[in-house]
Amino acid sequence: MEYSTLLLFIPTILLVSSTPGLCMTLAFSLGLRYGYKKTLWMMIGELAGVFLVVTTSLLGVAQLMLKHPDWFAVLKIVGACYLFYVALQLWRSASRLEQQTCNTVVKGKDLIIQGFVTAVSNPKGWAFSVSLFPGFLNQSNPLAIQIATMVSIFLISEFMFMSIYALGGNTLRRFLAAGDHLHRLNQGVAILIAGIAIWLLFSF
Repeated sequence: MEYSTLLLFIPTILLVSSTPGLCMTLAFSLGLRYGYKKTLWMMIGELAGVFLVVTTSLLGVAQLMLKHPDWFAVLKIVGACYLFYVALQLWRSASRLEQQTCNTVVKGKDLIIQGFVTAVSNPKGWAFSVSLFPGFLNQSNPLAIQIATMVSIFLISEFMFMSIYALGGNTLRRFLAAGDHLHRLNQGVAILIAGIAIWLLFSF
């Protein structure tokens, strides 16, 4: 990957990763509920999902999706339905959040699956990969090295900002633990995720 391209790619990726999208919102919410250490399980699944999405897009499946917009529409509907499910789960559990601590029993496997499915079913992630990453590829240079470099930088950036969001959620959880505002905040996150789902359904 050329040096000039790398200088443009890195700040672009940092800017995109820092925005409060679905995965960052999920990291914040889980950090709020369970603490940073347990949220790491979700991050493992999310990074695996991001790796799959970005790599698949760069290897050419993205072009197939562009030629068949109906497939992309189906993906958006499936993603929106999953977001509604996540929002519903957050809303139902919100009334019990004030009783939860970082010692709450939660299976790492479930968090890994949640992170992976969230990343893979997020149409914005696919759209981002389709529209942005291919533009940084240079056909005259070895594609394997370029793809490995771009994916590695993106995964590092995603992990760094998910950690920031999760630690922010954990800090806020401790601050609000003495009152009854914790579950209200989690309800707000649920509403936000549901709003994203509605936006996906009407963004055809």
